[in-house]
Amino acid sequence: MASRLQQIEGDESVLLRVTHSNLKSFSADVRFPLQMSVESVKDKLWRKCGTSVNSMSLELYDDTNTKVAALTDNSRPLGFYSPLQGYRLHVIDLDPSSVTSGGWLEDTSLVEKYTISEEEYSKRDSTFRKFKEKVLSQNPSAVENKLSNNYMEDLCSNIKVGDRCEVDPGAKRGVVKYVGQAESIAPGFWVGIQYDEPLGKHNGIVKGVRYFECPPLHGAMVRPDKVKVGDYPERDPFEEDEI
Repeated sequence: MASRLQQIEGDESVLLRVTHSNLKSFSADVRFPLQMSVESVKDKLWRKCGTSVNSMSLELYDDTNTKVAALTDNSRPLGFYSPLQGYRLHVIDLDPSSVTSGGWLEDTSLVEKYTISEEEYSKRDSTFRKFKEKVLSQNPSAVENKLSNNYMEDLCSNIKVGDRCEVDPGAKRGVVKYVGQAESIAPGFWVGIQYDEPLGKHNGIVKGVRYFECPPLHGAMVRPDKVKVGDYPERDPFEEDEI
């Protein structure tokens, strides 16, 4: 026990790869303080994957995918279980009615979608189609002023995959996962972001095209003028709660 306490005092934090029993595409590198209790670790993971603290079981695996320990004591500090850099922390959701169950967070084909017939859509006044027709009728030259294929390419010169970043508006933090053109969205250059928190709109797939891999609701495609790269570490939600 004494040696484990010495390790907790000597190493302040550890970077673990987090996986989830229900979310097969979910994989995130998360840094945890070794002094953090197992219950606090669960609370932090609840914010990332949606599994409630009371329904969450945690298992620790080493870099050979061998199970090292089950984190069964919520009062213990994480360092008690001797995690090392690169170990995997596996979240098991014990709630059969959990928001993560059923696969609908990953497979959008399982979600019932609202549909409208072409005839009904045409009858509506406040639609984008009617707005577009009005703009073109007032300014026919607007259709010719399309964006070029190299739009904002110069702003991507200092942005590369793997960079930590902050995205405006909202100062959302994450990591750059894609830099380049995205024809399925619009001409010009785009930056694919994996947010640290579920603040995105997708899992890296936009209009049927996969641009990068990331957990559900963590992905976004933004213009490079909205992205600042640099020393933007992942925020600790517990620090924000302190007074």
